[in-house]
Amino acid sequence: MSMHHELSYAYEFPTLMLFACLAAPPSGGATAIADAPTVLDTLPGDVVARFLAHGWLLTRNYNDDIGSSIADSFGTDDRCYVEAYCRANAITFAWQPGGGLRTWQRRAAVVRHPHCWARCWFNQVAFLNQWTLEPEVREYLIDTYGPDGLPFNTHYGDGAPIEPEVIDLILRTYDTHTLTEPWQPGDLMLIDNIRTAHGREPFTGHRDILVAMAQPTTTSALN
Repeated sequence: MSMHHELSYAYEFPTLMLFACLAAPPSGGATAIADAPTVLDTLPGDVVARFLAHGWLLTRNYNDDIGSSIADSFGTDDRCYVEAYCRANAITFAWQPGGGLRTWQRRAAVVRHPHCWARCWFNQVAFLNQWTLEPEVREYLIDTYGPDGLPFNTHYGDGAPIEPEVIDLILRTYDTHTLTEPWQPGDLMLIDNIRTAHGREPFTGHRDILVAMAQPTTTSALN
């Protein structure tokens, strides 16, 4: 699982996350973390400048064929409720032929921490981008559903596609600044979801990590 900030695409998201290890896998499975201000400072200035100017855009497609269904994602398939939720959470939407739903969520890629005021690289630009999919999976989905029909994808905030080399650069920057510690049963880890990105290493065997989220805030409170 690529590095990301939990629910950073949402209008409301948690500022704190607690991880508790009930069962550690025989190998791998660490919850990796990375400092968001450090990642931001390491990324090239021209890349950061473009995201500062335009933010980032998440597009999603909901249907019964691939990805999440409308009912699974919104808790209902009632169109009035879905539309009201989208409007309340700054999500642009369009119903598709056949009953599917396409949404667009434009968010800031860099935010100010509400307590220390550090600038943080806070998004899921790389995690939800098409270039993080396995090549054969991406090619199949595009051939079947078209480039606009992927279950999810990210763009620059002005709608322009993000180049694969930029996604690769973001992932490599995370790799450079990622810290990991093997889980042991009984371990607890509390992280600041704004300041700290997290991910998950591949693992073998049984792994049981509980996650709790707390102290929600909104995107408007950070800008």
